[in-house]
Amino acid sequence: MKRLEGFFSKLLDKLSEYLASRKGLLPLLGTAMIIVNFVFEILLPEAYVTRVDLFLHLGLIITIFGLVLSKAL
Repeated sequence: MKRLEGFFSKLLDKLSEYLASRKGLLPLLGTAMIIVNFVFEILLPEAYVTRVDLFLHLGLIITIFGLVLSKAL
């Protein structure tokens, strides 16, 4: 269990260092996912991904998380 905790601790440290210098990366990625969802709705209206708006919801979550994280870092 200790080894797993150490792994996650190192992973979070590296991830926070990476995102600290790239504050707009997550909001940009989330916005791109929202645009992809819009394109999928036009091209594939009957697909499961568009019926549940998967990329829209994931894009919104990533964008909001990125904005909140950029304030904290």
